[in-house]
Amino acid sequence: MIYARFFVHFWYYQHMKPRKGKLHPVTQITNDMVRIFTDMGFSVAMGPEMETEWNNFDALNVPADHPARDMQDTFWIKTDGKPITDEQGHSLRPVMRTHTSPVQIRYMKEFIQSGKSLEDETIAIIAPGKVFRNEATDATHESQFYQIEGLVVGKDISIAHLKGTLLEFFKRLLGPDADIRLRPSFFPFVEPGVEVDAYMNGRWVELLGAGIVHPNVLENVGIDSTEYSGFAFGMGIDRVTLLKTGIKDIRFLYQGDLRINQF
Repeated sequence: MIYARFFVHFWYYQHMKPRKGKLHPVTQITNDMVRIFTDMGFSVAMGPEMETEWNNFDALNVPADHPARDMQDTFWIKTDGKPITDEQGHSLRPVMRTHTSPVQIRYMKEFIQSGKSLEDETIAIIAPGKVFRNEATDATHESQFYQIEGLVVGKDISIAHLKGTLLEFFKRLLGPDADIRLRPSFFPFVEPGVEVDAYMNGRWVELLGAGIVHPNVLENVGIDSTEYSGFAFGMGIDRVTLLKTGIKDIRFLYQGDLRINQF
C-alpha cells in the first residue's frame, strides 16, 4: 500500500505538476531595458501619470497651438473651468501625461533646487512608465502604452554622446551585430532632433525620437543653457516588444490572453 501511494505521488509530480507562470512580454522588455541602462550608469526616475500642463507641455517648449494639446489628442482632466496656476504663473491644469518627458522636468528642477551642481555631477536618468493618448486604436496604436525616456545633462554633451549611448544600448538589447542610424527630424523639446532607426531582422526599423535638449527646456528648470547641454530620447516599449516577439497587433498585449505570456 505504501509503495502504491509513493508511485501515485511520484507520477503526479512528474506529469501533473503546475506550470510556472511568466512575466508579461512588456514587463520582460522593460526589465531588460532598465537593466541595460542601469548597467551603463543611468539611474531610474519616476513621476506621476497625471501631470500638469506646465510639466507636460509648457516646460518642454511645446507651443500653445501645438496639435498635441487638442482635446482629440490628449486626455484632459475636467476642472471647474477656472485657471489653475502656481506662484510663477505656470499652468497646473491636470492632464494624463502624453509622454514620459515630464519626468525630465521634475528631475532637473529637483536637482537644481536641492543645491546640486552640474559641475560636480552629470544627470543621467531613464524614466519608464505608462502614457496616454486620446486616439483610435488599431494594430499599431493604443490609447495607453509604455515608454522609456532617457536624459543626460552636463558639460559639453553632444550628439556624438547620444549616438554612442544608443548604439551601445541596442547592441546589448538586440545583439552585437545591431546597428543604428540617425535621421534629421523635429521635436519641440530638442534641437537638433533626430529619428533613430535600428537594424533588426534584416531591415531598418524606426524605433525612437531623440536629440539635443532645447535650450528653452534647460532654462525652464533653472539650468544655464550657455554652460550646460544634454541629450534626450524616448522610445515605445510596446513597439520594441512587438518587434522582438513577432506579435503583430499591439492590442493583443492588453486583452488578458494568457497565451501572450509564452514569450
